[in-house]
Amino acid sequence: MRLDALGPNGDYRTRNREIITDTAGVAVAALSIVPELFVARSIATQRRIHPLPLAQRQAALKKSADIFRYAQIAGLDFESYVTRVTRVSGLPIAITRAGALEVAAALGQTPDAVCVARPMGSVCDWRDELTRSGSGVWVRRGEVLAVHASANHPGVHSGWPQALALGYRVAVRPSRREPFTAHRVVMALRQAGFRPEDVLYLPADHAGADEMIRAADLAIVFGGRDVVDTYGADPRVLVNGPGQSKILVTAEQNWRDYLDLIVDSISNRGGMACQNATAVLYEGDPAPLAEAIAEQLALIPALPAGDETALLPTRPIGQAHALAEYVAAKAAGSISLLGADHVIGDLGDGSAALRPAVHLLNAPEVDKLNIEVPFPCVWVSAWSRNDGLAPLRNSLVITAITSDEQLIDDLLAEPTVTNLYRGRHPTHFSATWMPHNGYLAEFLMRSKGFIRD
Repeated sequence: MRLDALGPNGDYRTRNREIITDTAGVAVAALSIVPELFVARSIATQRRIHPLPLAQRQAALKKSADIFRYAQIAGLDFESYVTRVTRVSGLPIAITRAGALEVAAALGQTPDAVCVARPMGSVCDWRDELTRSGSGVWVRRGEVLAVHASANHPGVHSGWPQALALGYRVAVRPSRREPFTAHRVVMALRQAGFRPEDVLYLPADHAGADEMIRAADLAIVFGGRDVVDTYGADPRVLVNGPGQSKILVTAEQNWRDYLDLIVDSISNRGGMACQNATAVLYEGDPAPLAEAIAEQLALIPALPAGDETALLPTRPIGQAHALAEYVAAKAAGSISLLGADHVIGDLGDGSAALRPAVHLLNAPEVDKLNIEVPFPCVWVSAWSRNDGLAPLRNSLVITAITSDEQLIDDLLAEPTVTNLYRGRHPTHFSATWMPHNGYLAEFLMRSKGFIRD
């Protein structure tokens, strides 16, 4: 299968192509890699056009949901696309399918989803009657948005179409490990009524990726610590880095009543999502809790990603060994209940399922609690009031199982905790109207004061 770039003038096939392989090393697709000059010229073209009218954008977004879900795109119907993504990403097929359906649903809901972020004192159009007495008008902070996507879950493509709803033109750089979801979304949007200049698909190397961010007004990037270190200080870039999500159980709670929720938070979505719990802190003796978690996670079988009952991600055997060695090195000083020797589930075809790892800490070592790898791997630690919030900082999600309302107040006030769930809600919970890393529109838009006669 050939995956060409989608530029402002249509398909663009380059001499520089990258072979995309599945987790067993079998070639699946040839991906065109665009040069920096093509990136710069394509984004310059996007700047020269005005957004489509609002009603037309909204209609196209809603139509794209059905196209993404039901149409044959680039020779692939929906199930063929799901199978292809599963093969290259290693994400279990049932999880891939659910994530792809999440993308389809998000496309249809995008016109409404952006509205929840609009300040109550602002209107979308200066022609609104409220502006006669003075109000805010919600306007874009720029014209072109660059997106650097990741490969850990199709759902990463649920959010950025909101920029199209708001009138941005968007340039997407897909992950070279899983380029199919971005391609299908962009094609669906174009078939639904967006112009080629409105939304681009630009596979690029690192130099081309940097050019995208330089050329665009704003950017969204996904990635690990290296991405955070590279772009974290740039106010034009919204960084989606490691989640480092956590669960906190305080002493008055019986953790046994929440064991299924804790295990689900760790292992749901193959443990690959930024919302998966990588640390569990308990105000008491953590050993029985860690042992119970390990006992349940050890029951998950190592199966090929294409098996409908598979729950664990797969990787090429070499990458699996490298991940196991990394975890073994980081686990030094902890008690390994399911250690690195448990991680590799060799499938015999050049790939391996990544089985869960569970480690017990006597004290909340912040560096270990924030270790995140692309499979179910959790660090279970004691926590006390004297430890305070330090072990809980820098978390995308914290599920706090507690009756302590002051602790909830403190966690909500902590700037480095992005989302807080209280009680019986897994860390991977999401809803269309809830922010993820804030509302995306908070980053894309601003309010201008406006009054007219």
